[in-house]
Amino acid sequence: MKSSLQQSKNYDTPHHISARGQTGVGMVEVLVALVVMSVGMLGIASLYVTTLQAKTTSLSRMKAVNLASDMVDRIRANPGAVASYALAANGATTATACESATCTAAQIAAYDLNKWDTMIKDGITGLPGTVNRNIAITAATDTTPAIVTINLSWTEVNSGTLTYALQVQI
Repeated sequence: MKSSLQQSKNYDTPHHISARGQTGVGMVEVLVALVVMSVGMLGIASLYVTTLQAKTTSLSRMKAVNLASDMVDRIRANPGAVASYALAANGATTATACESATCTAAQIAAYDLNKWDTMIKDGITGLPGTVNRNIAITAATDTTPAIVTINLSWTEVNSGTLTYALQVQI
């Protein structure tokens, strides 16, 4: 009798479980671990791709900010011809080379617009895709200064059409 009680106690304790009851558990654990790691790696890859797309979009936005700020600086440097800086959406720009000639304020404005248009279309400093730009000028009155609104829109491969607008008082 004593031996049968000891046998039942041996089977009840977790230290004496037979090896036959454990077969296959290790393989299932390995497969579950592989699935969890695979899902984690796919998440990391997705995050990497999203980061690359955001980097491209942020670079284009930075270029748009710099281009609009550059034009505002050009307008501020030529206050006598603020109205001459008005540019219809995708209007053509032509200019006299004011670097080597004496130009009027209006000719300097046309020159600035032409240089700015060239910078927008440049492969390094410019914006990607199809670029639409316009400059609207609200004339100054006795009580309010002139308001310049610069609008830029361009197309990104993965983001569609992006826009940037800058409005300043001159």
